[in-house]
Amino acid sequence: MSAREYDVIVIGAGAVGENVADSAVQGGLSTVIVEAELVGGECSYWACMPSKVLLRSAAALRAARAVDGAAQAVTGDVDVAAVLRRRDSFTHDWNDSSQVEWLNGAGIDLVRGHGRLTGERTVRVEQEDGSVDLSARHAVVVATGSAALLPPIPGLIDVDPWTSRDATSVSEPPASLAILGAGVVGVEMATAFSGFGTRVTLIARSGLLGTVEPFAGELVTEALREQGVEIRTGAGVDAARRDEAGVVLSLSDGGEVRADEVLVATGRVPHTGDLGLESVGLEAGDWLTTDDTLRVGGFEWLYAVGDVTHRALLTHQGKYQARAAGDVIAARARGGAVDDAPWGAHVATADHSAVPQVVFSDPEVASVGMTLAQAEKAGIRVRALDYDLSAVAGASTRSDDYRGRALAVVDEDRGVLVGATFVGPDVAELLHAATIAIVGEVPIDRLWHAVPAYPTVSEVWLRWLEAYRRPAR
Repeated sequence: MSAREYDVIVIGAGAVGENVADSAVQGGLSTVIVEAELVGGECSYWACMPSKVLLRSAAALRAARAVDGAAQAVTGDVDVAAVLRRRDSFTHDWNDSSQVEWLNGAGIDLVRGHGRLTGERTVRVEQEDGSVDLSARHAVVVATGSAALLPPIPGLIDVDPWTSRDATSVSEPPASLAILGAGVVGVEMATAFSGFGTRVTLIARSGLLGTVEPFAGELVTEALREQGVEIRTGAGVDAARRDEAGVVLSLSDGGEVRADEVLVATGRVPHTGDLGLESVGLEAGDWLTTDDTLRVGGFEWLYAVGDVTHRALLTHQGKYQARAAGDVIAARARGGAVDDAPWGAHVATADHSAVPQVVFSDPEVASVGMTLAQAEKAGIRVRALDYDLSAVAGASTRSDDYRGRALAVVDEDRGVLVGATFVGPDVAELLHAATIAIVGEVPIDRLWHAVPAYPTVSEVWLRWLEAYRRPAR
């Protein structure tokens, strides 16, 4: 059968794939997107959106209980069934018809099935009743994302462990849950399930949130323990088994943890194992390395965006890459100019030094750019501006028990911020200002003229600047 031909083929219809397809269409290119599961992908149905909905209700209750006058009105606990109903409304009961309608409106064709590369610019889509062959005039884009990594712990597969998908789509929270891993997923799910009344044990060999400033992990550890989470550090899991009472995890320090279920949150692997990469000389199961225009090394026609590139495993960063990729594919297709200089229109420069991220724990952790240790390792002459957020006037009005901290990392030679970390209630809303300051390389002297409103938690910017004017101790 003859192949259906398009300018661009996108494999993977998650948020990232949708964005690259939309940008290509906006650039005048005919585009088809291939999806084996639900249009909208991981973020819409099993990750970003449902996880934040699961977290929100308990966080709102804790916030109310921290304000005298509101605390007296809180007379009950989280209604778990109502939370799950709300979660289902966000996932549309795992029905993607509204997302498909959006594709149609955007002028993007959809082919359902499992797509595999079969050679240069060609993709075969396997369907229940046969296959569809597609060919691309200009580009094939891989946007297949990543999946949970299951570590090679003896017996782990046999206990039927949860991944993040199982946790966010749960129909009834278990009485007890053990979580392996203390990164973003582990911490957020520990927060969510403890809010449901589940007895949570978080197994964190090296502590919590190891990729951010150390004080962030310390403050979140303290808060999780106050919320009833048992945190086991200094030991890993040597073996797992299931008996009539549930899962038993044997720890390397000789102890054990028992729980009804176990959630594995120890990392991610790329969705490239069954993608046909070998047909074009690449290794199946590998991450795809790209340049800053998101073109895979050694190819003029193959692009990759999102988690599968291992540049920044975050939906918002993948969508940023997707916009750059779609635009540059269109520019190259029409023989137009390509702006691939740093911070140009067709590159994802921010992936290297200005990646924002929020951990929706309670307190939240919001960070962008380099940590102090990363900046020092990079050879930057740095100065840290460290401030207790509870001392800001806006914090005292927000909560009677506000606890938080904010640290800015300044490049002394250039007089600009290169990193910022905030920990505290609702600090996610402080993050974009820091991102703009870092991406725009706004001089410290100019930031004095960006006056924060009073009384808000954003006044921490003024406190940082006041500290910067004083000699470093």
